[in-house]
Amino acid sequence: MHAGLLTLAMATLATPVPDPRHLSNGWSIPSEGYADQPYIVRCDDGAWLCVMTTGHGEEGAAGQHVVALRSTDHGQSWSEIVPIEPADGPEASYAVLLRTPFGRVYAFYNHNTDRVKEVKREDKGVFTRVDSLGHYVFRYSDDGGRSWSPQRYEVPVRPFACDRENVYGGALRFFWNVGRPLPMADGSALMVLHKVGAMGDGFFAKSEGAFLHSPNIMTERDAAKVTFTTLPDGEVGLRAPAGGGRVSEEQSVVQLSDGSLFCVYRTIAGWPSTAYSRNGGHSWTPPAWMVREPGGARIKHPRAANFVWRCANGRYLYWFHNHGGPFVGRMPGGPDTVGPRYPGSPYDDRNPAWLMAGEERDTPDGRVIVWSQPEIALYDDDPFIRMSYPDLVEDGGEYYLTETQKTIGRVHRLPKALVEGLFGQSTNAAVAREGLLAEQLTPAATLAMPRLPELLTRDTTRGDNGAKDLRAGFSLELAFTPTSLDAGQVLFDSRDATGRGIALATVAGGALRLSLCDGRQTATWDSDQGVLRAGAPTHVVAAVDGGPKIITFVVNGVLCDGGEQRQFGWGRYSPTLRTPHGSSSAKLAPAVTALRIYGRALRTSEAVGNRRASLAH
Repeated sequence: MHAGLLTLAMATLATPVPDPRHLSNGWSIPSEGYADQPYIVRCDDGAWLCVMTTGHGEEGAAGQHVVALRSTDHGQSWSEIVPIEPADGPEASYAVLLRTPFGRVYAFYNHNTDRVKEVKREDKGVFTRVDSLGHYVFRYSDDGGRSWSPQRYEVPVRPFACDRENVYGGALRFFWNVGRPLPMADGSALMVLHKVGAMGDGFFAKSEGAFLHSPNIMTERDAAKVTFTTLPDGEVGLRAPAGGGRVSEEQSVVQLSDGSLFCVYRTIAGWPSTAYSRNGGHSWTPPAWMVREPGGARIKHPRAANFVWRCANGRYLYWFHNHGGPFVGRMPGGPDTVGPRYPGSPYDDRNPAWLMAGEERDTPDGRVIVWSQPEIALYDDDPFIRMSYPDLVEDGGEYYLTETQKTIGRVHRLPKALVEGLFGQSTNAAVAREGLLAEQLTPAATLAMPRLPELLTRDTTRGDNGAKDLRAGFSLELAFTPTSLDAGQVLFDSRDATGRGIALATVAGGALRLSLCDGRQTATWDSDQGVLRAGAPTHVVAAVDGGPKIITFVVNGVLCDGGEQRQFGWGRYSPTLRTPHGSSSAKLAPAVTALRIYGRALRTSEAVGNRRASLAH
C-alpha cells in the first residue's frame, strides 16, 4: 500500500477522540522516523507541497536530511518521499519553502558541506551534533516538488559581531532557520536566519536574528543570478530586550498593510520579544517584550517556537504556549540576566498550543498589531508531549495547522468556530446560548442546580468495563461586586453535606478559587491575584475543559495567565475526576447579581462576548 495511504488507513482504524483539538485526530505526514518542521506551500496545481527534516536517528543524528512530499487532499494522504538532499550526504536540516509567482518553489536549509564532525562549546567541551552550522543553501523545484534542481546554490551571509566572536573566530559559523520566508509587497522576498554566537548550555547558548533580503528572487528564473543582502544593517541582529538573556532566536516575520514588518521571537526570559521595521528590515525598533496592545500586559511564552501568520482576511494568527517557562521576571544585574527560575527545562511545556488573533491598529509611529485573548488550539493527553514548529495553511475557506512532536508530523483542520471566534472577539457582544443550562439575571439566594454532563463514566462496550472519557466540560459565569477582598467569601456553593459539588470563593491576594469534588477526589484552581477590587463590578467565567483537562478563568474579559506571581494562569485537573454532582440547589452570595451555568466549556472568545454583552458591563 502507498505509504501515505497506509498512514491514513491506520489513523482511520483508531477510535477518534471526540475533540477536534486532540493531536490524534490529525492526519499523519510520513517520515523516516525523526520528523521536524513540516512546512507547506500550495502549488499552482492546488496540491500541497511539504518540506520536512527527517532521518532514522534522533534530532541532529547523522543521516538527517531534508525531503519533500505532496498531498492533493489537504494532508489526508501523501506521495512518496522525495529527497531534496540524500541521507548519505552531509547533514541537511531545517528547510523552509518560498513559492514564486511563476510557480517555482525554493527550499532553503542548513548544509554541513564541509562535513564538520564536532563543534566546540564555549565552556571548552564539544558537541557531536552538527546540524546547525556550515552553509545556508537552496535548491528549487519547477514541477511542484516532484523533482529538485541538481545544483545546490549557496546564499552569501554577511558575518555579524557574534560570528567573529565565536570560538572559531568566525571561520566556522553556527546558525539555523525555522522562520517562514516572506514575500514582500514590493515584489522582493525576505528570508530569516538565526545566528548562533556560542554553543553551550541549552545547546544554543547565545543567538540573535538576521534576515536575507532578495530583490529579484520572485522574478529571476536563473537561480545563479538571484542576489541577497544580509540585514539588519550594522553588526548586531535582533536580540532580547535588556535583562532578557543571551538567547533570541526563531524569528517569525510578517508584513503589515502599511509595509511595516513585525517580528516575534523566543527568549529564555518568560516572554517573547518583538520588533518593528519601517524600512524593509534595514533597522528595527528596540526589541521589546510582546504585549497585547501598546502599554498592555506582556504575553508569556517559554523557549519554544512562537509563530505569526498573516491570513487572507488581513488578520493575523499567533501560535504560542501561554505560560512563562522556567524563567519569569527580572533580577538586578548585567544586561544578560534573567529572573527567578521555576523547576524544569526551558524547552518543556509545549502542550497545549494556543492561538491568538491579531488586527492592525494605527499609531503615530506606524501600524502595530493588537492581540485577542487566547484559545487552546491543540493538545495531547500526555503533558510531556511537546508539539511545536507549526505551519498555517488556508485552503477552501478552511484553516489547517501542521505540527510535530519530533517523531510524528500531523495536519489538523481547525474548528471554524474557534478561528472565527478569535477573529470576531474584539467586537463580539453576543451571549453564548449553546449549552446554556441555567440563567439567573437578578439577585437570588439560591438556584436550582442543573444536571451537569458526565466527565467520566463506565464503558459497557469494553470487556473490562473500564473508564470512558467523554471529553465533556462545564462553565460557571458570575457577575458580582465584592464589598471587600477578605478571603473565604463563598460566592457560589452547590456542595452537599459530604462535600461533593462546586464552590467558588475568594482567596488571599484578591483572587478566586474554584473547587470541584466528586466524592472521591477534589480539584481546585485559583485565578490570578489582584483580579478583584473592592466595590468594582466583576465578571468571571470559570471553564472546566474536559478535553485537555484544564481549568481557566476569564475575569473581566481577560484570560488569567499567571501574571507576575506564577508560571501558569491555567491549571490541569485529574483525568479521573468525575462530575462534581452535589446538592440539588446552589447557594448564591448577596453580592452575585447574575449567573449562568453551561454544560460545556465556553471558549475564551465566548466568555469575552458574554462579558461585553450584559452581565457586568
